[in-house]
Amino acid sequence: MTGARPFNARAAIGIPLLAALALTVAAPALRAQEAVDPEAGQRLAETWCSNCHVVSPEQQRGSANGAPTFRAISEAKDTTELGLHAFLQTQHGRMPDLHLSREEIADLAGYIISLRRQAEP
Repeated sequence: MTGARPFNARAAIGIPLLAALALTVAAPALRAQEAVDPEAGQRLAETWCSNCHVVSPEQQRGSANGAPTFRAISEAKDTTELGLHAFLQTQHGRMPDLHLSREEIADLAGYIISLRRQAEP
């Protein structure tokens, strides 16, 4: 048989071990995604973000000139949950550093994304 590779015991053991390791590393991230609480994100937004942004459909206006509404952020074509995570973890010019935890960032991003879902028919 030409071209056939001989059995490699290390590879046979290594591949499942590598897969198990990858699942172990990914499991906390998957659990974190499942634990997103958009209602907690809304409460957080109403507490920390509503001074500058319009954070809910019920809110009439924010005080910052030019700050986008959360609905506008949610409806932007390039808005993703991952992108919101990255944005909320970095300092921005006019936006204060709120020192949000990973859970708070996930909840806030989940809330913003939920506004998109509400806007769709």
